[in-house]
Amino acid sequence: MKKILTIILICCWLTTVTTSQIISPQMEKLFASGVQLLKDGKLDEAEKTFLQVLRQGGKSPLLHHNLGIVYQQQKAHDKAILQFREAIRLQPNFGEARLLLGYSLLSLAKSAEAVKELERAITLLPKQVQARLQLAKAYERTENWFGVVDQYRALREIDPKNGEYAYQLGKAYDKLSEWSSSNIVHVNSGSARLYQTLGQNYLLQGKYELAMVEYQRAINADPKLPELHLALALIFLEQKKIVEAQQEIELELKLVPESKMALAMKQKIEATK
Repeated sequence: MKKILTIILICCWLTTVTTSQIISPQMEKLFASGVQLLKDGKLDEAEKTFLQVLRQGGKSPLLHHNLGIVYQQQKAHDKAILQFREAIRLQPNFGEARLLLGYSLLSLAKSAEAVKELERAITLLPKQVQARLQLAKAYERTENWFGVVDQYRALREIDPKNGEYAYQLGKAYDKLSEWSSSNIVHVNSGSARLYQTLGQNYLLQGKYELAMVEYQRAINADPKLPELHLALALIFLEQKKIVEAQQEIELELKLVPESKMALAMKQKIEATK
């Protein structure tokens, strides 16, 4: 995390001129020395410098943000949280502060609060890898496996060649499948939507036979539920079973004749003949 903090620190320092707010030229010089001390790892000196700026009346989201980084590196997460919250109060769209606030909340096992801040950070910084990694961790701690899958899928889109993201995505799918299976009985043993979710998970993993079993269970539970025959048609088409694919898409269109996805699938199937 230290490398992450350094990158965020440098990025924030580069924007100081445009976001300094109520910092005079003299205080700005003192603030700059504090930033350098922080970059050099001289945490106690950096803390004293930033506090001196505060005592002199300096008020800037960057000042509180960098003081929060000092406390975070000192493992004083309670103090860090106060500083990041103040930075956000002064500048609500400060995505980096929300990211580091989420990290400190996670460090104190305040996972639900961390999720809220990290979700906001993602909205402001959709390409920020560390924000998504921390949010995935927060979702994992709150057992939101759908959320974990979403974050690693997004990370795969950002960096498709990263093998670690592919590995973690596979693990997340497995966890989601385990969670879904264990909760079916507790929630509703005959829930078509839960069977559908399991089918979707298996389909995304390329486990077609298992996916077909779950989709068929969903159909048995609710024969009028849309998208189930569509999914089976997709699987049969992938397996080059054109007749079966056509049968399933016709069943789907009987349920939802206006479905654009089903009509598009029908055209695709007919084009393979």
